[in-house]
Amino acid sequence: MIHETFEDFSAALSPMSALMGLDLGEKTIGVAVSDRMRGVASPLETVRRKKFTLDSARLIEIVTEREIGGIVLGLPRNMDGSEGPRCQSTRAFARNLTRLTDLPIGFWDERLSTVAAEKALLEADTTRKRRGQVIDHVAAGYILQGALDRLRFI
Repeated sequence: MIHETFEDFSAALSPMSALMGLDLGEKTIGVAVSDRMRGVASPLETVRRKKFTLDSARLIEIVTEREIGGIVLGLPRNMDGSEGPRCQSTRAFARNLTRLTDLPIGFWDERLSTVAAEKALLEADTTRKRRGQVIDHVAAGYILQGALDRLRFI
């Protein structure tokens, strides 16, 4: 079920279950997961997008393997807070995902998450090639960590 407010999303989560964070791009989906205590987000992998059925099959596989209890999707709002075509695409992805899982799905404002991930990778002296390989799931980690930090105060 999709939850528009983060408070509703939090209330729908079962205790002691890990969360999965997604950074949806046009060509890739960055995936991060949390621990069961929901303290730390860890970048996991980047899924190369093909078509929804294949992409979602891999995500559901991760949900099952990791015993995920909820999904956080990065919502790419414009800098003024408005929602553009990318937000509409993310919301459509969430609606399609609800047909495959009963897990609670919430949105997290992802403005500047990729910028933060890029900065962290630059500070770690990561090569350009390696940054290109990991940027999406590192950004998913930033999205999920922001959501985890917020959950502590709900």
